[in-house]
Amino acid sequence: MTLGGLRAVFLAERAMLLRLLVARLGSVEEAEDALQDLWLKLETVTGGPIAEPLGYICRMANNIAVDRRRRAARRADRDTGWLETQATADEHPDAERALIARERLGRVEATLAGLPDRVATAFRLYRFEDLPQKAIAEQMGITVSGVEKLLHRAYLRIHLQRSNSGADIPQAGRLTHEEDQRDGR
Repeated sequence: MTLGGLRAVFLAERAMLLRLLVARLGSVEEAEDALQDLWLKLETVTGGPIAEPLGYICRMANNIAVDRRRRAARRADRDTGWLETQATADEHPDAERALIARERLGRVEATLAGLPDRVATAFRLYRFEDLPQKAIAEQMGITVSGVEKLLHRAYLRIHLQRSNSGADIPQAGRLTHEEDQRDGR
C-alpha cells in the first residue's frame, strides 16, 4: 500500500486509533496530540508496499504512545530532582537575618579598609576568592607561613571589631605602629 492508502486507512480507523491511544496514554487530550503526531509521521513514511497497513499504523501509534510515556516519566524525574535541590522556606534567611548579615559584612569591610594592603589582600583572596594559601603566597611573593600570619592579623582585627561593636570601627581595625612597619605600611 502507498502513502495515499495509509492516509485512507488512518482516516477510516481514526476513532479506533484514538481509543487505542486513550487506553495507552490515559487522557483524551494526550491521545489527540499523539494522533496528530501519527498523522505527521505518516507523511514521512518511505519504503515499499505495506502488506498490513492497519497493523503498521497501530504499531506506529503504540510506539508514539510509548515514547510519550517515557518522555513524561523523564520529565517527572527531572522536575522532581529539580524541586528536591531547591531551598525550602526554612533555608532562606528572613529579612531580619539578612539585614544583620549585611550589617556584619559592612563592619568587616570597614575593618578591612583599616588594615594594611597586604593583610586585606590576603584576607580577600582567601575568604572571598577561595584561593588556597599556597596560591596566595605565590601571588604575593611570600611564604605560606607569611600568608597564615597575615590572615591571623585580619581575623584578629575582625574579632576585635566584632567584640567592640559599639566602639569606633576604624579604631578596632587599626594596627600598632610596629605592626604597620612589619606589613609594609
